[in-house]
Amino acid sequence: MTTTTAPENFATRRIGSLTVSPIGMGVMPLSQGRGDAAPQEQARATVHAALDAGITFLDTADIYAPSWDTMGHNEKIVADALDTWDGDRSGIVVATKGGITRGEGETWGRDGSAAYLRSALEKSLKNLGTDAVDLYYWHRPDRSIRYAEGIETLASFKQEGLIKEIGISNANVEEIDVAIDVLGEGGLAAVQNQFSPTFFQTSRDELKHCGEHGIAFVPWSPLGGTGGGASGVGERFPQIARIAKAHDVSPQQVVLAWQLGLGDHVIPIPGASRPESIADSARAMTLELTGEEFQELCAIIA
Repeated sequence: MTTTTAPENFATRRIGSLTVSPIGMGVMPLSQGRGDAAPQEQARATVHAALDAGITFLDTADIYAPSWDTMGHNEKIVADALDTWDGDRSGIVVATKGGITRGEGETWGRDGSAAYLRSALEKSLKNLGTDAVDLYYWHRPDRSIRYAEGIETLASFKQEGLIKEIGISNANVEEIDVAIDVLGEGGLAAVQNQFSPTFFQTSRDELKHCGEHGIAFVPWSPLGGTGGGASGVGERFPQIARIAKAHDVSPQQVVLAWQLGLGDHVIPIPGASRPESIADSARAMTLELTGEEFQELCAIIA
């Protein structure tokens, strides 16, 4: 009951001026999460598996690293994987983020000042080996400054040609509206928030709001996260397990296909630390749910 569409026939989605596959890859689990960071060969193979499966959107951040003094670790994984992949890199979109601090003793904080964001961006450009980041997110709000100040900083980066598109992460509707006010309609390319069958309460309104304004909504931890949520999603939701069995696919594919059905602006980024995991997630791009199945899954967040 699944489709067999070839990767080149996937219906693409838009992030501002960028064209991406319907599903991206969250690269974070290769650097941090459950257990140690993945060995280089495993990390490289996992990203290559995503690219080979037709995924053209990779998501990373400066703070994704095994420790405070190895910031940039995940960005370097992305750069290495792209450098060693034998496919066409021209259509691959890479997103990264800045604005969260990480210091000695694993002290975490937020800094949305223009000076800090510029420093973070310059390091990300070096780590990724590029002159311009495709999509740059302000990672989390810094409550010590006006939200508009951080957005104005990102706008200046875009004007300088250091970033191609602007995104915000972990943002509420009010913050999305502030970004729209500063950048104008069409200026904000993406909002990345946590959204899954397990965690949806704080992002349903944002998902809808983004759709109304032509902004890509990018769910992070779309399957429930690396702490066991993703692997056990079928156990927690019998309807997901039942639909997966009917299609002879994994519960994870069902969740991702459902999220894709929530709007053409929705682009989930499941994380992965093994090639097999991201290859399975990629197959959701061609999984077709029936109308009844889709509505049954929507009832989870009703």
